[in-house]
Amino acid sequence: MMNLYEVARFLEAHDNYDILTHAYPDGDTLGSAFALSLALAQIGKKSRVITTGIPSSFKYLPKLDEQEFETQTVVSVDVAADSLLGSNMSQYIGKVDLCIDHHGSNTFTAKAKFVDKFAAANCEILYKLFQRMDVKITHDIANCLYTGISTDTGCFRYTNTTAETMRVAASLMDFGCDTAYINKAMFETKTKNKIMLERAVYDTMKYCADGKCAIIHTTLDMIEKLGIGDDEMEGLASIPRQIEGVLMGITMREKQKDFFKISVRTNENINASDFCAQFGGGGHPAAAGCTIEGDLKTVTEKLVKAAERFL
Repeated sequence: MMNLYEVARFLEAHDNYDILTHAYPDGDTLGSAFALSLALAQIGKKSRVITTGIPSSFKYLPKLDEQEFETQTVVSVDVAADSLLGSNMSQYIGKVDLCIDHHGSNTFTAKAKFVDKFAAANCEILYKLFQRMDVKITHDIANCLYTGISTDTGCFRYTNTTAETMRVAASLMDFGCDTAYINKAMFETKTKNKIMLERAVYDTMKYCADGKCAIIHTTLDMIEKLGIGDDEMEGLASIPRQIEGVLMGITMREKQKDFFKISVRTNENINASDFCAQFGGGGHPAAAGCTIEGDLKTVTEKLVKAAERFL
């Protein structure tokens, strides 16, 4: 495990970077990747962001021009487990030189790591890292970092938000980040397709554990009928946790036939990471995930039984 000073020196000493995000990328992994790429360019390094796709809601994030080079160094950002590389796993597993992450449950295979489980977002770590690299926080870098911090804290509403998180966000405002634009794009704008999806998801809602747990789901058939793309799926996991009296919200998303990605969000002191660990997953105390194989009925029954025991 490296400290942040050692990470800074490592990045200064190497070149030709592939920067890996996790599959189904969110604001924190994308913000981290593009911010790091911009920072490396400042100190004369070449890099490219390797991702499984960029949702249209993040189209404002600045991207460097494509650079041709032979990869020498591989860095992952906000990737807590090998499987989270998705389709890039077979190409990069065992070849990652440095992992920068903020998940306390991190099990990712890398030659070196920096993990700060107290950071609200991976972009919060990068802000401090750039200070140790004498990287100038430009308008573009500030937008990237603010995107990651704001999305991973639910616009500073989640329990992972600390006073330090707010100080970093305030500094990014001083550096000119477009907070109003980003907040509107991330938290106040929905496509018509997203509204259709949310309406369909509410119809799947079921409760268990005396109303302390709410479960919603999407299936491949639902998504096909609605004509919904991955771009519209972000944010669904927050829906069941918002219900009065619910301590644990579970979102089931069928990714392949009879294969579900599970997202768990909790209130009060219910540990989402511990719940997901029963199924080989993990994450943060208030937000975690796992995957379960089986049809809709079987997976739902497994989750209901586990939730009733857990709560």
